[in-house]
Amino acid sequence: MKRLYNLSILVFAVSCSNYGQLTIISDLPSELDENSGMVLHNNSEVWMIEDNGNKDKLYRVNLKGKMLSDHKITDAKNHDWEDLAKDADGNLYIGDFGNNANERKNLRIYKIKGPLDPEDEKFRAERIEFNYPEQKKFPPKKSKRLYDTEAFFYAQDHLYIITKNRTRPFNAEALIYKVPAKKGKYKAELVGKFKACEDMNRCVVTAADISEDGSKIALLGYGRLWIFTEFELDDFSKGRLQSIDLQTNTQLEAVCFLNDSTLLLSDERSHGTGQNLYKFKIPKP
Repeated sequence: MKRLYNLSILVFAVSCSNYGQLTIISDLPSELDENSGMVLHNNSEVWMIEDNGNKDKLYRVNLKGKMLSDHKITDAKNHDWEDLAKDADGNLYIGDFGNNANERKNLRIYKIKGPLDPEDEKFRAERIEFNYPEQKKFPPKKSKRLYDTEAFFYAQDHLYIITKNRTRPFNAEALIYKVPAKKGKYKAELVGKFKACEDMNRCVVTAADISEDGSKIALLGYGRLWIFTEFELDDFSKGRLQSIDLQTNTQLEAVCFLNDSTLLLSDERSHGTGQNLYKFKIPKP
């Protein structure tokens, strides 16, 4: 009877969770209940980070949800780590640019030189520091709060940063900036803008990635995806846009390409659900 009772609880919990078009691959380790960024490693693993208030660590997890290793990042502090990116040389980039109140002046990206050796307990970081020249006040008035960030990707020796809109009233605009992918201090260059959609609960950008062949860019929101193709950098927003409703209510925070047509996604633990790794096949437009 106890086994039947427990099974009933499990079925009820799953039925109360709406994962829509996403296929659950696995749950994630307990250390990653606030995961915020992810990149693919060796086609069968992912590197992951957590956001504000968590450890200055990089985590390696396989696609079955098993924790394989964790690594202290030296010369780095998790003020608000929000996304991960990588380049073809195996360098990783941690976006420490979470800025909910739009008041930070210490925005930075940590570069960890690869290829990384999972046997090393610690990885050393270099700093890429930057600011948004268009932001004049810290914080700006509510109608100008365009400078929170949770998403970026690497392409052509640069890091492309997509802001998370926190304006009130909500105007849905996301800004696209770029900075060089090397140690230094920079004024981020504004290269584009786009409006995802009008729902403030679903239409903010929480993660990004570019496919290995460079033909697709994926932006993630809370239950939505935006896929860009047939674009030219810098302003990829002028390319062909495919907007996808994932039909889910989960708090999605990370995305990366598993291959050129399939995405891996993950979410935070929220209201008793989530903290999972998912797979999604990109439909043909």
